[in-house]
Amino acid sequence: MTSNLGRVTAAAAVTALFAAACSPSAPEGEQDAPAPQTQRATSPIDFDLPDAQRYHRLATYPVYLNRPAGEDPATETVAEISTVTPDGNTVIYTDAAAKRIGFTDIRDPRKPAGLGTLSLAELGHADDQPTSVAALGEFVLVVIDTTGGDFANPSGRVDIVRVADRTRVRSIDLGGQPDSIAISPDGIFAAIAMENQRDEEFTPAGGAEGDLPQPPTGFLQLLSLTGAPTAWAARKVDFDVEQARAAGLDTPEDLEPEYVSINSRGQIALTLQENNGIAIIDGKTGVVSNIFSAGSQTVDDIDIAEDGTLDQTGSIEAKPREPDAIGWIGDDHVATANEGDWKGGTRGWSVFDTATGEVVWDAGNTVEQLAVRTGLHTEGRAESKGPEPEGLAITEIDGRPTALVASERSNFVAAYDVSDPAAPVFRQIMPTTPGPEGILAVPARDLLVVSSEADDAENRVRASVSIYGYGQAYAADGAKPAFPSIVSGDIDAHPIGWGALGALSADPAEPNRLFTATDNAYGPARILSVDLSATPALIDSALPITEDGEAVTLDVEGIAARPDGFLLAVEGEEGAGNELINVATDGAIEDRVTLPAEIAAELGGQGLEGVAVDGDNVWVALQRELKSDPLGVVRIGRYTPAEKSWQWFGYQLEPTAAEGDWIGLSEIAVHDGALLVLERDKLNGPDARLKAIYRVQIPTEDGVKGTEVPKVLPKTRARDLLPDLQATNSFVQEKVEGFAVAGNGNLYVVTDNDGLDDAGGETVFLDLGSADEALKG
Repeated sequence: MTSNLGRVTAAAAVTALFAAACSPSAPEGEQDAPAPQTQRATSPIDFDLPDAQRYHRLATYPVYLNRPAGEDPATETVAEISTVTPDGNTVIYTDAAAKRIGFTDIRDPRKPAGLGTLSLAELGHADDQPTSVAALGEFVLVVIDTTGGDFANPSGRVDIVRVADRTRVRSIDLGGQPDSIAISPDGIFAAIAMENQRDEEFTPAGGAEGDLPQPPTGFLQLLSLTGAPTAWAARKVDFDVEQARAAGLDTPEDLEPEYVSINSRGQIALTLQENNGIAIIDGKTGVVSNIFSAGSQTVDDIDIAEDGTLDQTGSIEAKPREPDAIGWIGDDHVATANEGDWKGGTRGWSVFDTATGEVVWDAGNTVEQLAVRTGLHTEGRAESKGPEPEGLAITEIDGRPTALVASERSNFVAAYDVSDPAAPVFRQIMPTTPGPEGILAVPARDLLVVSSEADDAENRVRASVSIYGYGQAYAADGAKPAFPSIVSGDIDAHPIGWGALGALSADPAEPNRLFTATDNAYGPARILSVDLSATPALIDSALPITEDGEAVTLDVEGIAARPDGFLLAVEGEEGAGNELINVATDGAIEDRVTLPAEIAAELGGQGLEGVAVDGDNVWVALQRELKSDPLGVVRIGRYTPAEKSWQWFGYQLEPTAAEGDWIGLSEIAVHDGALLVLERDKLNGPDARLKAIYRVQIPTEDGVKGTEVPKVLPKTRARDLLPDLQATNSFVQEKVEGFAVAGNGNLYVVTDNDGLDDAGGETVFLDLGSADEALKG
């Protein structure tokens, strides 16, 4: 195949051709001729809320920093359910992984500080696990599962601990295995869901593994809180099996209560997750006033196949909602997060009338679509429960009741105005670290605390307590940029799917537009067009890459837009798979150029990462050293298409002493007569030490042509990106992989979210202003 990589000075307008090729109205086979600009996607959601009307992320605190002295930092430690002391200053969270509870000082919510932990081994047994906590006065009620894996003989207790000195003043046996606790608004009683959970590896007679029934059944415990803790007493509330059967529950003889919430009238709402039911109980009398089924829901236009493709044409048929968390909206409605368990899960949340059990509103596919629009779609969960809403809390913002719904798998919390329970209105999405579990509103301080349970020390993606402040008062110290910083629009009511962005290029025709591409975390390969004039930046079209008329999957790591097409740097799983690929404006691959065989043979799993066009030459960056090159010296390549020749130059990487770390290159660009190179470490969160753009003068002499050691080019630091990434008040994202100087003169940087695989999933898109100012070092 003849190379077309020399066509770098053609005068055709790529933008109009790109738009025509991306348009759903452009018939296949009729996309080669120039055409006027056609339909681009628009966003159905206004994400650009005024500062006074949104939450601002203030801090992300990794709870492994709160570990006991001498504990290995790699020890798994999580934050699941949290509560806050009445003064709003101390967050107390459960840590089932480490079998303890933790204390965090949030007097300054911008600078949370660990106050240490209390091991359950000190209160009972080393195998005890906390399941929930609730603060009351000077005490915290710690709900504890003491079952120890003996599912047929569940047990548990609630310990009343004085917060000031962390001593237990009372312990009350609960007669079974507990899950969640809630305290009534008037502080008179607490309700505890006694799950007596099933053994997922046990097979009951006539059933499949993990099926119900698995006695004993669950129940509710009511705990009186009048007087001193020595006077508190528990009262068991059992459920009428026939009442539950009449309500249509799945296995009424084994209800397995999950989550509780209490309204201002003292009514308790209780989810029966595995039974797909909800119970309403009078907290004062213990009378069960209503039990009803949560029903089922058909959900269309979602991704249901874990095939590496973000395909939103699938459906799930009449799945049970199987709600987890529940919260009261006023005194007559409840909202549920429909996580699902063994039979169901509908990827959304619902609102019920508690008197009738009617569903007055259901999210349908909108939670999953929200994840897609913000780059948080989790392909690895497509066949299961998608974004998996699990946590939920109801609070009040600016006098409006607001539902806060957490997606366990897509790592976000969404806020909805539920002033009209039958017509919730989406307000905001907030990113979290993986596995948001506990959603704690602190209305007296206009704060939101999210505790996350996923902890991956190997990949340095650690469990956290994240803090957000609502309104103008917190705006000055809020995250910059606000999340989301980049979103996709919808075409024909379907959002453009995206994620794992690692390549950026200026549009040669439009100054306020960039091109980017997804890597192989989501296939098939596509080139995306980004409108920079929108806030947040808007992905408004997607061009599929094809070869011989068929869609292809490529690990696109670099992109350079030319007036008549695109040049892609594609990384291979092995050295020989690294290629420069020339793509026409209609997305068709025109030719491929492989690396020289002797260079490819010296590469491991990290190869081509960036590409830039400079006149008659093409510049590329290799991510890691060749096997035979000196340690710390990586290569920059110059390819001349007219001669089909390669020359190589050396680039000295910064050192690292961190265990498991390595330094490598990501993007390369040509700007103001020099090469700009993005260099980064493999660390994220508080461990990150190097994310920077360096300037390298374009060499006038020849480079080496094979594997001989190349001459190292001098470099100077042009921009330290760590402060920019830290300004988001989240963990620093590991994969800062793309940057470009747009036609408008501004410098833009993007992070690769790895498709949420071993990563938080948040994409940070930075507009750093004038490139001349931003790159002064």
